[in-house]
Amino acid sequence: MADTLSITDNRTGKTYEIAIQDGTIRAADLRQIKVASDDFGLMSYDPAFMNTASCRSAITYLDGDAGILRYRGYPIEQLAEQSTYLEVAYLLMHGELPNTQQLGAWEHSIMTHTFVHEFLKRALEGYRYDAHPMGRLVAFLATLSTFYTDAKDVRNPEIRKQHVVRIIAKMPTIAAWAYRHSLGRPYIYPSNELSYCGNFLAMLFQIAEPKYKPHPVLERALDVLFILHADHEQNCSTSAARGVGSAESDPYVSLAAASAALYGPLHGGANEAVLRMLKKIGNVKNVPEFIASVKAGEGKLMGFGHRVYKNYDPRAKVIKKLADDVFAVTGRNPLLDIALELEKIALSDEYFIKRKLYPNVDFYSGLIYQAMGFPVEMFPVLFAIPRASGWLSQWCEMLDDNEQKISRPRQIYTGPDARDYVPMAKR
Repeated sequence: MADTLSITDNRTGKTYEIAIQDGTIRAADLRQIKVASDDFGLMSYDPAFMNTASCRSAITYLDGDAGILRYRGYPIEQLAEQSTYLEVAYLLMHGELPNTQQLGAWEHSIMTHTFVHEFLKRALEGYRYDAHPMGRLVAFLATLSTFYTDAKDVRNPEIRKQHVVRIIAKMPTIAAWAYRHSLGRPYIYPSNELSYCGNFLAMLFQIAEPKYKPHPVLERALDVLFILHADHEQNCSTSAARGVGSAESDPYVSLAAASAALYGPLHGGANEAVLRMLKKIGNVKNVPEFIASVKAGEGKLMGFGHRVYKNYDPRAKVIKKLADDVFAVTGRNPLLDIALELEKIALSDEYFIKRKLYPNVDFYSGLIYQAMGFPVEMFPVLFAIPRASGWLSQWCEMLDDNEQKISRPRQIYTGPDARDYVPMAKR
């Protein structure tokens, strides 16, 4: 039997056959279902895209019920254990893991484009010292669009490749300089002798050392965190990058839009909310009382549950182990004991099990970032730096997809019917 869906319109008695492909029907096929010949046709209504696929993608596979996350088919657990962020970025962009020569050339191209225009230093001085670093990141990405005007030629694959490299290379520099400005410290220029993450740590934390040497455990931890955050399918920020990019906007402003989406507390600020919650609990002995308040509807259990995952977030498993390595260097974060007790109780309580509320990636990542010396304002920036490779791979895939057009959702109009203008004197 052919993969079709039979729909009977009870308004007219007519039956329609709709093709099923990859477990989906095409929304446009519903347009044939009409009451009259001049009828617009049936539309689907799906606020927040809860059950609508907006694209075909070969980049990231996510099964929330099974707790599976794969980049180009590779399990996230294997990549976190064996790969590096720049190798994963290559995988996302090119579809396959690089060989030794390809990886060397890729790393060289990234690390030789880490410098940014000196104008950005002067532009930083226009911000208050306490301006949020994420707001600056959004602005600076858009500003780079004015420096690289050839980036607007988005249909040229070679030009696209150049700017993909530039963006991945410059994200840590922009982020580090925004951080240094907030502290009143002099800016540190990139060092191509260090790794991608080592260079970022140097630009953040170097004070007077002639040569900054990042701690290898912390350097590796940051690399793993970057791998875990590199892509996550069609989330809010990725959809923003694709939506803006569908207008053939250049990659800088497309990623500025994605970063603006990530700026929101429901997206990139979730791990900060976890820290606030743990500080509010204050002590392990207060955890049962807090759990009771959540069950009574008087608060939220931050860092648990996910729009997609209905199982233990595979990234959270990796981060939980990573936390032990980091705390062995930095000292144990006192909030960790609260977090562990919270997780223990929540995972054994029928209330949370029934609702499939498992720890997600945000539950432990904030604790690690805090232990490494990052202020909470930098957390969404630390999310944006690695996610740039995912956004760019999605942006390029969208441009090469012949089925994609400029993004333009439909709406259900709920306003008044046609009415005549009333002169001011008669209102």
